[in-house]
Amino acid sequence: MELEAAKMIGAGIACVALVGAGIGIGNVFGSYLSGALRNPGAAASQQTNLLLGFALCEATGLFGLLIAMIILYG
Repeated sequence: MELEAAKMIGAGIACVALVGAGIGIGNVFGSYLSGALRNPGAAASQQTNLLLGFALCEATGLFGLLIAMIILYG
């Protein structure tokens, strides 16, 4: 196998983390919405947890994208 082909395959595998980030973000917002609809009074107190969960999920996806870029161009 040539080096360029191996780089492309490795970068594609590293981008699988973006799928996990998308699923995680959807899960975080879906759970928040479900909880906010059940108990609207507690929704404001859970907003910090919502933003923290979103940031952690997004960071995971960005790390995967960063690794893919390092594989391709490093």
